[in-house]
Amino acid sequence: MARPCVSLTEPSNNRPKTSLHEGSRDPALGNRAGVITAAWPLAARAQQPAIPVIGYLSVGSPESDASRLTGLRRGLNQTGYVEGRSLVIEYRWAGNQADRLPALAADLVQLQVTAIVAAGVLPALAAKAATASIPIVFIVAADPVQFGLVASLNRPGSNLTGFNDLAGEVGAKGLALLHELLPGTATIGVLGNPNNPTFELTTRDLLAAAAIIGLKVEVLKAGTDIEIDAAFASAVQAQTGALLVEADPLFITRIERVVALAARHGIPTMYSFREYVVAGGLISYGTSLIEDWRQIGLYTGRILKGEKPADLPVIQATKIQLIINLKTAKTLGLEVPATLLALADEVIE
Repeated sequence: MARPCVSLTEPSNNRPKTSLHEGSRDPALGNRAGVITAAWPLAARAQQPAIPVIGYLSVGSPESDASRLTGLRRGLNQTGYVEGRSLVIEYRWAGNQADRLPALAADLVQLQVTAIVAAGVLPALAAKAATASIPIVFIVAADPVQFGLVASLNRPGSNLTGFNDLAGEVGAKGLALLHELLPGTATIGVLGNPNNPTFELTTRDLLAAAAIIGLKVEVLKAGTDIEIDAAFASAVQAQTGALLVEADPLFITRIERVVALAARHGIPTMYSFREYVVAGGLISYGTSLIEDWRQIGLYTGRILKGEKPADLPVIQATKIQLIINLKTAKTLGLEVPATLLALADEVIE
C-alpha cells in the first residue's frame, strides 16, 4: 500500500525511522532533505526534536487533490511546518474506492501518526472508527453533528474537529442564482453521488428550494466515471436547461472532467467551488477549495503544537462567493444579467 520511501533520518537503536513517501516529496526539495539529514553530526541530530508525521486520508488521488494539498501545505507553512523539512505527510489514497478507506485509516493508526487529516465525510468516519486517541482534522460539506463526527460544533468533545464548508447548505441559494441567470429554464438537473452520506440530505433541500421557485428538478445520480458521463448524456436527452453539481469528493476530484463535459454538451452549470470556474466552468456559489484547506492546515498545525481537538470548535465557512466566467457565458451564448454581475464577487473575463 505504501510506496517506496526516502529516509529522513538514519535508523538508530532507540529511535523509530520516519519516512517521506515519493508522493509527498516537495518537488523543490527533491532528495535534499535526506542528504542534509545524513550530513548532520550524530551529536547534533541527537538534540533535534522528532519530526512530526501526519496522515492524509482521501478517497481520491494525488492528481485529483492538487488544489486541496496546495491549501493544506499553505496553512501548515503558516504555522511553521514545512513538508519535507519540519514535517512528514503519509498519504493514503483510496483511488475512488471508498471501501478501501477503513484499511488505509488502520494503516495510518498502526504507523502512530501524530494526527490524521480526513478529506470528506467517508474518510472522517473511517478515521474515527480506527482511533479514539489520534487527533483527526476533517473537512465536510454538511453539519458534522448529523453524521456523528462531533458532539457539537462549539465543543467537539472528542479527538475530532475540522471545517464545514457549508457547500450542501448553500446549494439552495446556488439554485436560485442559476434560475436568475436562466429565468426561462423550467427544468434543472441536479448531479449528486448516491454513495455520499450527504446525498439524501442535500438533494432533499434542493428539491424543497426548487419547489418554492417553481422549478422542476431532474435528479441525476453518478458514483463512477462512467455514470458521470451517462448523467450528462441523460441531461441532454431530457432537454434539461441547466445543471447544478453537488459538492461531492468524486466530482471535486474530477473538476476538469466535469467542466469539459458541461462544455461539450453545452449545459449551463452551477458549481460549489471557485476552482470549477477557474477551470472554465460557468458559475459557482460557495467557497474556495484552496482557502478551505488552508484552514485545515492551520488547525492541524495548532494540534501539532499541542492543542486538543476537543477544545477547537468546528469552523464554519464564512466567505461564500459568487464567481462568474464571462468567457464561458459567451461561448454558451448567454448574456449574464447586470443584476447578477453586480452581485458577483469575482468575474473572470
